[in-house]
Amino acid sequence: MNTQHTPADGWDCHVHVFDPTHPAQAGHYQPVLRDLPEIEQTASALGMGHLVLVQPSVYGTDNSLILRALAREPGRHRGVAVVDTAVTDAELDAMHRLGVRGVRFNLVSPVGNGPDAFRVLSPRLKARGWHVQWYASPEQLGTIAELHQGSGLTAVLDHLAGLHAQLPAAHPAWNTLERLAAQGAWVKLSGWYRLNATAPYSALQASIRRVASLMGEHLVWGSDWPHTAFAPDALPPYAGVWQPVVDALGGTRAALVRAAGATLYA
Repeated sequence: MNTQHTPADGWDCHVHVFDPTHPAQAGHYQPVLRDLPEIEQTASALGMGHLVLVQPSVYGTDNSLILRALAREPGRHRGVAVVDTAVTDAELDAMHRLGVRGVRFNLVSPVGNGPDAFRVLSPRLKARGWHVQWYASPEQLGTIAELHQGSGLTAVLDHLAGLHAQLPAAHPAWNTLERLAAQGAWVKLSGWYRLNATAPYSALQASIRRVASLMGEHLVWGSDWPHTAFAPDALPPYAGVWQPVVDALGGTRAALVRAAGATLYA
């Protein structure tokens, strides 16, 4: 355990760790080694001293890799797990002690949890103060809003809530996002290259500003490192996926975004 320094106060709220020796599900990409020390070093150069380790779909509901990573320096980082409805209370409690604060539901991948699992798991997640992180398309935001209405659970929407660069300004998803904001949802400013945009992602500036106007302080940033949409030897520069936040919102607002993980993942 590293006790020789105090981490910087910035939060990168969406990273993954991979180990090629760890069992992966068939039909997915083949991970290369991308471990916690590597992303800690990369993120620290930009003042991001805290990370949120999100369980990648390639490992299904086997969260042991992120749990081991969280145990390296207890209390510093946080995790978002993927679980099925058979998970035990003892398993959930053990995850909580290590820093897990949410469960990811993936409506994009065919292996992801969906509405039925949400209904079964929601009372147990609420009892632990966890949130539900959604990877979804704009057309699926209405389903998310219906599920969360009255649930007592906070929704966290991955990758700009899926509001891609070609989404019309009058698309109904914008009204749905306003409804979700009224329910207390959060949005991750992340995954620019998943949103029909290319570096420096200027095509998304108007959408980022519009999302920010709807969500208020309920915004966090995530690098999506190590960028599995890219070849392992051609990753986007880490600073290059943070800069769109500064460009769209300005330095003062961007500073609030980079610190907001301390609130969401308390």
